[in-house]
Amino acid sequence: MINIKTPEEIERMAAAGAILVKTLALLANRIRPGVTTGDLDAAAEKFIRSQNAEPAFKGYRGFPGSICASPNSMVVHGIPGRYKLSRGDILSVDVGVVHDGWVADAARTFAVGAVSPIATRLLRATEGALFAAVEQCRPGNRLGDVSHAVQSHVEEEGFSVVRSLVGHGIGRDMHEDPQIPNFGEPGRGPELQEGMVLAVEPMVTAGRHAVRMGDDHWAIYSQDGSLAAHFEFTVAITAEGPRILTPWHEAADRAAA
Repeated sequence: MINIKTPEEIERMAAAGAILVKTLALLANRIRPGVTTGDLDAAAEKFIRSQNAEPAFKGYRGFPGSICASPNSMVVHGIPGRYKLSRGDILSVDVGVVHDGWVADAARTFAVGAVSPIATRLLRATEGALFAAVEQCRPGNRLGDVSHAVQSHVEEEGFSVVRSLVGHGIGRDMHEDPQIPNFGEPGRGPELQEGMVLAVEPMVTAGRHAVRMGDDHWAIYSQDGSLAAHFEFTVAITAEGPRILTPWHEAADRAAA
C-alpha cells in the first residue's frame, strides 16, 4: 500500500530534510584524510539531536550507528568506527533524520582529496543518474520510468547498477511501499501520484553489479571489489513536478560559491 501525503505532511518531511541537509554539510566539512568514520558518526548524532530531531538509523533493526559510512568497494550500510580516511578514498555517507514523527533520508558519496579518474567518473555518473531519476518523478509517469532513468544513465557511462538493493517509499516509516529498483522498463509499474514521497537512491559499481554481505551482516560490498557510489534524495511528487526534500546539492553549491 502506497501512502499518499498531504501538503502539510510533505512540509513536515521537508523540515526533517532541512536538518538532514545541514548534517551532510557539516560532515562534508569534516571529511578529510585522518578522520575516522566514527568521528563523523559522533558529529552527525550530536548535531541532529541539537536540532530536536533523532538519527533515524540509530537502533533501526539493531543498526549501531547514526549514519552509514561506506568506503570504496562498500556499497551501503557501513557501520561507523575505526576506519581512518585516506587520500584517494571515496566515502558514501547515508543519513536519516526523524523530526516531529516524519523521516527524511539522503546520501552522498564524497571524494577524500584527489581521487582516481575512474572514481571521479563513477561519482559523476551516479549523481547524474539520481538527477535523471528525479526528473521522472512526476504525476502520471510510472515507477518504471524512474528505474529506467537510473539504469540507462549509468550504463551509458559504462558502469553497473546494483540490482539487489532498492530505493523505497518514505514517510512516518523509514521504509514504505513502493520498492524502487534502479533498473527496469519505462512505462511499467505503479502510476506516480501527487503526494507520493520516494527515497530515490542509485547504487552503482565500477565493475559488475553483483554484491556480497560483509562479516558484520550489515555492510554490503561489490562482489568483484570494484569501487561503489551511492547518491540519494527524498523526493515528493507534486502537481508542479518533483520536489527534492533533501536538497544537499543546493547546500554544496552555496558552500562552493
